[in-house]
Amino acid sequence: MSSIGTGYDLSASQFSPDGRVFQVEYATKACENSGTIVGVRCKDGVVLAAEKIITSKLYCRHTQQRIMNVDAHIGMAFSGLVADAYQLCNIARDEAADYRVQHGMPIPPEYLASRVSQYVHAYTLYAALRPFGVTTFLASYHNGKSDLHVVEPSGVFYSYNASASGKAKANAKTELEKIKDFQGLSVRDAVCEAAKVIYTVHDEVKDKDFELEMSWISASETGERHQKVPKELFDHAVTQAKAAVADSDSDDD
Repeated sequence: MSSIGTGYDLSASQFSPDGRVFQVEYATKACENSGTIVGVRCKDGVVLAAEKIITSKLYCRHTQQRIMNVDAHIGMAFSGLVADAYQLCNIARDEAADYRVQHGMPIPPEYLASRVSQYVHAYTLYAALRPFGVTTFLASYHNGKSDLHVVEPSGVFYSYNASASGKAKANAKTELEKIKDFQGLSVRDAVCEAAKVIYTVHDEVKDKDFELEMSWISASETGERHQKVPKELFDHAVTQAKAAVADSDSDDD
């Protein structure tokens, strides 16, 4: 970045001469240095998958989760800084709880995504604050409709059929684009596809060991509740993913 060191990256509220906000770009870079996460929206639900890099042999597995519940009908996955993500998850939970108390009904997913994005954007406006170094995926099923919303560190949010974030984002999106018909894909098939994408883009040279987290939400499979993927299906998806990667490696040879 050409303007680094000239003072334009000292505040999130200051633009560089070429119209860039460097601290927002730094926050985005933090997300790109994180483990890969994938979200897939299909005809009957949404699947989230997260690659959690194991950086030490002393690390206890199944801690520091990258997929969490926001409300019964909404799940959250993230790439980027863990502490920032947990803070943002608490904000999302408070928004969902307040809406339920005030209106007597679950919060609409798009409204929650809008509220979270406004909160994230507010942290890009003031010199005393810094942007959240987190890209947030919100998977939901509400009123017979599944949604996948992605909130960027800048505060903007989009709705996707499938998306990816993290260090292998580009390769993961390329793999997701190979899925031609998302509305013809069942949620069980989407679990296998998401696991395949994570194993395909994983860099075994730089990050040898990792832990896969997966969750899903569906009317038929989970009763419109966000839950972890059952162990039997999870193991089946991992087995298929490893076989697909092995076949791909043998074809390359």
